[in-house]
Amino acid sequence: MSNSAVVRGRIVTALALTLVATGCEWFTDFKQQPKIKPWQWQYAGDTVTPMRGTPVYSVPLTGNPEPAYVVSYQQLPETIDSMSSLTNPAAPTPASLDNGRKYYQINCAVCHGPAAKGNGTAVRYGVPAPNLLTDVTKNRTDGYIYGMIRNGRGFMPTYDRIEDMDRWDVVNYVRALQGKIAGVVADTSPAGYPGENGRAVPGYTRTGPTRPAPYRPQDMAAWMSEREDTAAPPAGAEAADSAHAGPAPAQPPNARGVRP
Repeated sequence: MSNSAVVRGRIVTALALTLVATGCEWFTDFKQQPKIKPWQWQYAGDTVTPMRGTPVYSVPLTGNPEPAYVVSYQQLPETIDSMSSLTNPAAPTPASLDNGRKYYQINCAVCHGPAAKGNGTAVRYGVPAPNLLTDVTKNRTDGYIYGMIRNGRGFMPTYDRIEDMDRWDVVNYVRALQGKIAGVVADTSPAGYPGENGRAVPGYTRTGPTRPAPYRPQDMAAWMSEREDTAAPPAGAEAADSAHAGPAPAQPPNARGVRP
């Protein structure tokens, strides 16, 4: 083999190694390109371009309107401490305490116990859970407890499935369990029996698509127009008979705008 052939082989080998090392594609079909995937947050890399919000009626991935790069979800002490100064926007009204009680009994009581004494069912199986009635937790701020629910830490997982405002209701209920809300004795009885629905569970979420979808105005207008047309008596018939002989009124459209 000639020296020139050896040199060409080394050059080709070096180029191939360079492409592999840098992640470049030799034959690109433009599949690998910057793009925003469905429901992915947009970050422009500056402080001027606003972040793209989630689509209407979509489910946020974290139960919170802010993405992780705005408020970190890391389970680190300094991250939780950074939320200590947050002010609780939810007043401890009966509605807030009732909502917080339901979320607490569904998500928290299994470890912390129904009265927050750290004696939940999971403790029997080796899961450590602190007593929330000690002075250590009582002296924590509302923002700190909110941050612990949001991010989790140590053996406690994140409970970001509880939405933003509902977490503050849980904080209020924990404060009631601690006896820190004047004139309020926390109700520790079960909100409902296993499998019960309705008022025994939290209502619709604020940022998820669990509210009944209303009819679109244009669908309702078309339905009313059809009703007016079909309700008119046929020509030459008595008005009294038209109610029986005429076609039935159109059914209202369902939540997706489709008529049966």
